Amino acid sequence: MKILIAATPLTGHVNPLLAIGRTAAARADDVLVLTDPAFRPKVEAAGLRFTPYADNHSAEYRETKLPAGPERYRREFERRFLDPMAIQAAALRALIAAEAPDVIVAGSMFLGVLPLLLDTAPRPPIVTVNVSFLFLDRPDHAPVGLGLPPARDREDLVRYAALKAGMDAAFVNPVRAYTDAKLAELGRPPLPASLPHSIVILPDLFLQPTVPGFEYDYGTLPPGLRFIGLLQPPTPPAPLPDWWSELERANAAGRPVVLVTQGTLANADFGELVEPTLTALADRDDLLVLATTGGRPVDALTVPVPANTRVSCFLPFRELLPRVSVLVTNGGYGSVSQALAAGVPIVSAGLTEDKAEVNARIGWSGVGINLGTNAPSPEAVGTAVARVLDEPGFRTRAGALRDAFAARDAMASILTALDDLARSNAGAGVARALARSA
Repeated sequence: MKILIAATPLTGHVNPLLAIGRTAAARADDVLVLTDPAFRPKVEAAGLRFTPYADNHSAEYRETKLPAGPERYRREFERRFLDPMAIQAAALRALIAAEAPDVIVAGSMFLGVLPLLLDTAPRPPIVTVNVSFLFLDRPDHAPVGLGLPPARDREDLVRYAALKAGMDAAFVNPVRAYTDAKLAELGRPPLPASLPHSIVILPDLFLQPTVPGFEYDYGTLPPGLRFIGLLQPPTPPAPLPDWWSELERANAAGRPVVLVTQGTLANADFGELVEPTLTALADRDDLLVLATTGGRPVDALTVPVPANTRVSCFLPFRELLPRVSVLVTNGGYGSVSQALAAGVPIVSAGLTEDKAEVNARIGWSGVGINLGTNAPSPEAVGTAVARVLDEPGFRTRAGALRDAFAARDAMASILTALDDLARSNAGAGVARALARSA
């Protein structure tokens, strides 16, 4: 089978799709990856074919002239994900003509698939792989993005309705209008629903890399939606850090291990979470604290590294997380999913990108504590870590989700779905050809 993968050029978006590509290539599928040239080395290191489109780093765009709020978030979203849509769609069309892929696998924020999904022209099946929380419109009408748990009573419903009206006016409706205008320029009809909801319902299949226990109850789900469990990103071969033996000794002695990360995107200011965590736990001689800078230099930290702490640019999460007692994170969806699949409870603090929603699910599901801020104080972090370590309910609930993840084989589900779609599309193509000849 020939598979075309389309990836938004962000590390957390590319890695899960490369995992799919490598597994498909291992069974002799022909896999071509479309993304920004900056990711060419990573794609080729995975043993996959690469083809570029010019992104001009829009996915990393940050609006620095506006204060935090809906207007800033709207502008960042439009610049990152909607402005490249026409270029992405043109690249997809050219590759469909040149490569004749059997199926397209796209990340959920690679919005260049929207013009194809809204077009009547023949195309391969399109499978969208989500890289974030499930962003369907909610039955309690809570606005997406604010990190609100499911409504408990009528008072919540009334409050959510008011908040949704404000969010629709400031963000949802302008983004939908902006998208519809971009689609009109391409001769396509408008979206059938809000942009987030449309991203879920339009593809032939929408794969959500989690388990139902970490998602809200949306009532009747779209027919193409599948919960697939953990989509483990590829782990490039790399030596373990030189302090790994200290970690092993801590595990053997029953010494708790705390890991803190701000991921690879929202890590420009370690004063938001990494540094408050190091400060909060500096005097906890009973703990081993590990920190990763997400690729930034270790000396970017502006606080002294405490004696109980070890810091690395990157850490092998697959090997590390089963040894960790608590994850402190700003709420990157991939890191959170990996932690839960390992049964690790969480302390979270983050409001940018999709993090308010991810962190709300951490608190709601009982797997950890959501501090509900972008920059918690050291005192708040220290108290939360102590609670998660001391109160067994958090680890019990994280363990239940670990078992739920273990019951689902994400990669097997994905490959089966791709095979089924490719076969059904081939059958439909034969039927169309026979009808034309008749």
